[in-house]
Amino acid sequence: MPLVTVTLRKGKSREFKTQVLEAAHNALVASGVPATDRFQRVLELDADDFRFDPAYPDLTSNRTDDFVLIEILLSVGRSVKVKKKILADIIGAVSQAPGLDPENVMICFKETSWENWSFGGGRLLHV
Repeated sequence: MPLVTVTLRKGKSREFKTQVLEAAHNALVASGVPATDRFQRVLELDADDFRFDPAYPDLTSNRTDDFVLIEILLSVGRSVKVKKKILADIIGAVSQAPGLDPENVMICFKETSWENWSFGGGRLLHV
């Protein structure tokens, strides 16, 4: 039941956005998420509205205007091992297409309890 939010600077192509979203989705599916469980959004912001430090904490290369923030909201219970695999899969994919420098990609997992999801009609599926 992940919700993926990709935040980036305005001006990226549809193909760029699709490749980043596909990388995240494919990594989640590889971790056991059903292929049909796709809920994604893209937030495109002007430079004034999307600010980031170019080097924090100690990157090997500075972030550029290609910087992408991927937030993955998911239910609690995945191990650190699974999260590391998701990270590796996303970074591997976006390094290939759209060709992002891995230092330009920040990924943040946010966890919530299973009972906090209603996919429609006000129904709680996991209570």
